[in-house]
Amino acid sequence: MFTMNCGTIRPREIPLISSRQAAMFFKSKEPAEAAIVPQAAAPKRGTRNAGVPSIISAELIVRGTLVSAGDIQIDGKVDGDVRANSLVIGDKAILVGDVYAEEAVVRGRVEGSIKARKVQLCATCHVEGNILHEALSVEIGAFFEGNCRHSDNPLADAPTAERKPTAAPPPPPPPPVAAHTAADRRIPLTTPGQIKTGADPVQLSLPPR
Repeated sequence: MFTMNCGTIRPREIPLISSRQAAMFFKSKEPAEAAIVPQAAAPKRGTRNAGVPSIISAELIVRGTLVSAGDIQIDGKVDGDVRANSLVIGDKAILVGDVYAEEAVVRGRVEGSIKARKVQLCATCHVEGNILHEALSVEIGAFFEGNCRHSDNPLADAPTAERKPTAAPPPPPPPPVAAHTAADRRIPLTTPGQIKTGADPVQLSLPPR
């Protein structure tokens, strides 16, 4: 009978790991998806504000008709009619001509008629002419000399901004007539001593050679 001695078998010790190491160990090795960040929209180029008026500065003198689909502010002097959507006449401005506008604010001097849906005469204004309006307001101190009449459509007879057809250019002058020399003015002779005029020859006496 055989006898075999076996040594004592000790259990293998398993080292403990921290939770941080466990998280790193079980972390997926696949690359994380990149976060999609929307790009900011490119700023649009600034466009001109439709409410910004065209300004006639105080140093400017204009002679002729002004036509605008927008707003006009006059601080200088204008010698001619003005057609605009909205018109503001400054304190020192002078306008010699007629006004056609949806709204007219007068602070300066106007010598001419005003036809607008809304007319405001400020205390500093000086108006000499007739006013055709749908709504009118007058401040204390305003000077107005002329006739004032209400109308449901004061711009009915306002001139349009259409261009008139230009007249046809005059025809070119006729070409100049060539000058004739004395040789060109010679009278042809049929026979010596005769001039051919019509059917009958005319006798012509020639001096002897």
